[in-house]
Amino acid sequence: MLFRQIFILVIVAIFGTIGVAAFLKKKDKNEEQSRTTAFEVVSEPIEIELYNEVSIASSYLTPEQPIVTSKKIPEESKEISPISVEDLPEANRIDEFFNKRDPRLPIVQTIVYKSRVSWQKGRAAWIADYASHYKTSRHFIARSLNGKADYEKQDIGEGDRFNVFREDKDFEFYLLIDILSSRMWFYCYDKDTNERVLLKTYAVGLGRPDDGSESGYLTPLGKYTLGDKIAVYRPKTMAFHHGEKIEMVRVFGTRWIPFGEEVSDCTASPKGYGIHGLPLSQNEKGELVENTETLEKYESDGCIRMATEDIEELFAIIITKPTTVELVKGFHKATPPGEEAGDKIHH
Repeated sequence: MLFRQIFILVIVAIFGTIGVAAFLKKKDKNEEQSRTTAFEVVSEPIEIELYNEVSIASSYLTPEQPIVTSKKIPEESKEISPISVEDLPEANRIDEFFNKRDPRLPIVQTIVYKSRVSWQKGRAAWIADYASHYKTSRHFIARSLNGKADYEKQDIGEGDRFNVFREDKDFEFYLLIDILSSRMWFYCYDKDTNERVLLKTYAVGLGRPDDGSESGYLTPLGKYTLGDKIAVYRPKTMAFHHGEKIEMVRVFGTRWIPFGEEVSDCTASPKGYGIHGLPLSQNEKGELVENTETLEKYESDGCIRMATEDIEELFAIIITKPTTVELVKGFHKATPPGEEAGDKIHH
């Protein structure tokens, strides 16, 4: 009798174990399917993959979906990086890209528009042709042509002057992002002289804290190239996001620049990560506006957020040139290319 009871208990234990294992396997499979199908790839003509960045504008959030806001600088930064924000380098030399008189950066030149040029055969040359020939974006040319941050107006006539990148200069751009201080440093790296120059410092928004990631945040660490599936979003540009058709400016602001490939020390795949504008939402007047208070906060699902005016000027400058982005926890942990050149860029 005792043997029979023991036998029955053993059989029940075995089948119970099998049942639990089957349930866990099914649960893991369902979770994996959920992760796989939770993100939408938007339809043409928008060239952008939506993967990690899932936060939407605050106007879409309900009281059951609170906004998570972290401190400007995490407490851990006191231990990891004792350098205060005030001690970090600051610069703003963006106008030197677009000035048609000195001061100008030596990587640009001012040219006079002519509809007939030697490198364009058979028809007149327009802004798009100049942009292609000089590997300079139309947005860049428009800002220089207009004398202000107007990237849409691209009217041009004989004799108009504007800046383009010089063909005889071999250079790249380098973006350094410090997760602890929520700052981005924009550098130009001259490959001929092995010198880098700081051009501007930006405030950025980053991913929410995440104990499960190596960085401690949804934003990864490491060096990545920037990809070429860029996008310009305007009001009423629609696409599917999480199964819902939505204005993309409410998710990504007006510009999107994706990460391209891993370079070194990357803690996550580049897929789905990128740099974009602050999400726009409607104010009381029905106007689409950004909430700049989200800068220097940790609220995104991993992407780097920038103020609209910042992402639009950065986009105009870097999209036609090789650019690397490095993300670190502590400014001085970065390994930028070349040597700091200071004011040598003027010479």
